[in-house]
Amino acid sequence: MTEQWMSFGPELRRLRVAADLSLTRLAGLLHYSKGHVSKVETGLKRPTPELAQRCDTLLGARGVLAALVPHRSSGSGAGEALTRRAADDGEVWSMSVAPDGTSWFQLVGRRQLLTASAASALSFGFSDRDVCAAARQVASLEGLRALFDQFRQLGQTASPAVVLPALIAQTQTVQGIAARSDARTRGPALTLAARYAEYAGWMCQEAGNDGAALWWTDRAVEMAAAGGDRDLAGYALVRRGLMALYRNDAAETVELSRGAQLGAVLSRIRGLAAQREAQGHALAGDRDACLRCLDGARELLALPPSDPSAPVLGSTNLTDAVSMITGWCLYDLGRPGEAAEVLDREITLLPQHALRSHARYGIRRAMAHAAAGEVEHACEIAEPLLGGVGVVGSATVRTDVRRLARILSRFRTTRSVRELSPRLAAALQGPAT
Repeated sequence: MTEQWMSFGPELRRLRVAADLSLTRLAGLLHYSKGHVSKVETGLKRPTPELAQRCDTLLGARGVLAALVPHRSSGSGAGEALTRRAADDGEVWSMSVAPDGTSWFQLVGRRQLLTASAASALSFGFSDRDVCAAARQVASLEGLRALFDQFRQLGQTASPAVVLPALIAQTQTVQGIAARSDARTRGPALTLAARYAEYAGWMCQEAGNDGAALWWTDRAVEMAAAGGDRDLAGYALVRRGLMALYRNDAAETVELSRGAQLGAVLSRIRGLAAQREAQGHALAGDRDACLRCLDGARELLALPPSDPSAPVLGSTNLTDAVSMITGWCLYDLGRPGEAAEVLDREITLLPQHALRSHARYGIRRAMAHAAAGEVEHACEIAEPLLGGVGVVGSATVRTDVRRLARILSRFRTTRSVRELSPRLAAALQGPAT
């Protein structure tokens, strides 16, 4: 790897001279200092993958420069504890909530739980007969389905720490109802439980716990399959692809996304998978493959849903998801100016209540403007968003906040950057996971 990036500087200089660009001109186009680019050319400073991609795009290197400085994967980060099954005597989901509101979730064996806490446990007093009565009522499922939409809305305005305790408890409740349902309601109940579990996985990922996210996603697939829904397995690969994307693993992002498009899965899942594949190609610097996937995603996501009453998979807040993801991809392809134009337009279409979406795409918009040299404007965009970053407690958004901070650090003497720096630091002080 060291030899690979050390060859970047000479190759950059060769292509710069061939393009008849002075060092000063190239630095100006990149919005880096002349001294920084000079040190990169001479091997005194290691280039970042972002800088390599910008140089590749500006000099028309067709991936040669970008390949010399690939993104380094941060590792899967997936813990093993939550992926193991509980003891053979039965699995129990144990949720503990402290007086200060903090909570934690773990899997224990039924015998272990009874031995540890039978003497002090407080029962709600509900019998199996009560749950069976609810299981026979279609109205119960309709109410729980409406409640699921409320959880998703809450997830846009609150941190996972607020959403997860009640979400996990509700998932267990719906699963329990499904276990006692008759043939008429068992399938729909299991499918609904699967959607609850899948959303719990997303909230765990937002909390920065990929191990828990994988466990909940796998559990969602199991529940859906038991209810006759084989499509969620494909969406689980889309979710895993997102984890790979945030680990900067372009190859795994593409591989998982392609796997999600195999077989007779729902057109929406194939469309979401095509979008994720496009993001993987963008991370790898493959513009043509990225744009092809985005075109395919647009066609698939335009198709009518097979079941309009089912909960929508993926974001429900993006008016034009493909255009928003196009802006995301253009940034990774080293085209921040084009990315900023797209994101400027799409951000205005987001509903006001969608704080999580505003933070996610708004910070990326600020990154695009900063990378394009519009530092003052980038700070103006980021400043009102940083409070929302803290409110929604998103580990994935914080990843881009760190990237934004690194870009702005090149302009630390600029007044707007100096004024924003304390807010950036505060936003990066996320809760422990």
